[in-house]
Amino acid sequence: MANERTIRPMEAKDKSEVMQMMRIFYDSPAVFHTSSDRVLEKDIDDCISDMPFIRGFILEVSGEIAGYAMTALSYTTEYGGICVWLEDLYIKPEYRRMGLSAALFCFLEEEFPEAVRFKLEVEPENEGAVACYKRNGYEISPYFLMTKEMIDDN
Repeated sequence: MANERTIRPMEAKDKSEVMQMMRIFYDSPAVFHTSSDRVLEKDIDDCISDMPFIRGFILEVSGEIAGYAMTALSYTTEYGGICVWLEDLYIKPEYRRMGLSAALFCFLEEEFPEAVRFKLEVEPENEGAVACYKRNGYEISPYFLMTKEMIDDN
């Protein structure tokens, strides 16, 4: 089937290509913090290990890697259950606007049926991503996100 879409768990064989995509993503205006290669490599290693808090997924089109996603689990007391954070979503430019994001969102809802909330972060200026997420049922949260960094990643 032409343009067959597949979403599968990230594997060790994907590490080099995922690292290349992560570097592009983390060097782009889509994120505030440019993470070091050391941190990105640890992210991938944790995704392909038995780390229970993060999972990595590969998006493929006709057997070719088209992108990747990483999810992290937390608990939301506000809704009394599991919250799935979509930490990373990157689709190579040549595979955008092919329905991969929508396929991923459906996949994640099936993969995490116990989830009571899904969350993601997006730059307001990234109008294409905001529109995509809204089409898939996401809404802008009225909360401000505050963080305290406990790692020096310079």
